[in-house]
Amino acid sequence: MSTHHVVPPYLLDALAERGGERFPRAARAARSCRRSDESSRNLRAEGLRYTPVGKAEDGAGESGSPSTRRSVGVDAKAGVNRLIHDAQGTETLPGVLVRSEGEEPVSDEAVNEAYDGLGASYSLFAEAFGRNSLDGNGMPLIASVHYGQDYDNAFFDGRLMVFGDGDDEVFTGFTGSLSIIGHELSHGVISHTADLEYFGQPGALNEHCADVFGALTDQHDSGQDAGDASWLIGAGIFTSEVTGKALRSMLAPGTAYDDDVLGTDPQPDHMDRFVTTESDNGGVHLNSGIPNRAFALAATRLGGPAWETVGQVWFAVLTGSDITTGTDFAGFAALTIAEAVAAFGEGSDVHDALVQSWDAVGVTHAAGRGNVGSSW
Repeated sequence: MSTHHVVPPYLLDALAERGGERFPRAARAARSCRRSDESSRNLRAEGLRYTPVGKAEDGAGESGSPSTRRSVGVDAKAGVNRLIHDAQGTETLPGVLVRSEGEEPVSDEAVNEAYDGLGASYSLFAEAFGRNSLDGNGMPLIASVHYGQDYDNAFFDGRLMVFGDGDDEVFTGFTGSLSIIGHELSHGVISHTADLEYFGQPGALNEHCADVFGALTDQHDSGQDAGDASWLIGAGIFTSEVTGKALRSMLAPGTAYDDDVLGTDPQPDHMDRFVTTESDNGGVHLNSGIPNRAFALAATRLGGPAWETVGQVWFAVLTGSDITTGTDFAGFAALTIAEAVAAFGEGSDVHDALVQSWDAVGVTHAAGRGNVGSSW
């Protein structure tokens, strides 16, 4: 199981290398965060520094197949079991249990934001897609807040979601963004379904699908139509000192930030600008911009709640039997178009929107790697 971080390494590297004069605390935090991410990834892989929380009681929640598609009748709250911990500024996980399912809000805002955010993400999957938690069988949603000192990231390690408090110069607390909480929780769904290999194009699709369901968590929670949505991942995560609005823009990749320290958002929006690199697991946070734009274009072309149209297509593909761990962009596009035909009909608005949107980002609809552009 890979550990998935929401802030890409190239952004932290830029802050660590160039932020010293303008953002001294943030630069130190970025360097510390990068070291922590590398060392703790190995420790978590070995099962160290983590004391598992007890399993939910037998019979809690409703059972269901991990590959259930568009089923109905799942109560959005019947199976949810949230356990929020406080790491208390350490890197020992999960920390002290501070709020369990059904308990009243506490005085710690980060705890309540994590609790509410996990509930919103659970509700999206339950209400829109008939899925009962990450594994489809009511898996408890475990989170830890206040991880580390000035920790500039959030991650999912296969067992729990972990949120840092940021450094207060560049990054704010990571529980404040519902799209980030939804993104991290969605990595759990992906790992229990398609389990896309975390490198290259499959890895970029892994990040892309997490962005899709992170954005849909935000939109579903507010009852927002696709045309009214911002399509930003991590909106508000930067302080007012940063020239930027979010970590990523799904509708307009490459425009999320343009700051003299952080640099310009490097995400490509078309296969002509595909980035070839060995860093960032083969550019998983970079090239995810290409399918991100395809999804957002299709959703905005169709209008209405995106989880009822293209969201249904993406969930069906992600949980279906045809996707593999190594599916690339072209293969994924072909699967979504085939699913649109099966679910909505050939020549339907959804089918036409997907064909047009994949064409708009230069992704072919048959197996193959597609065009490759610049190196990073």
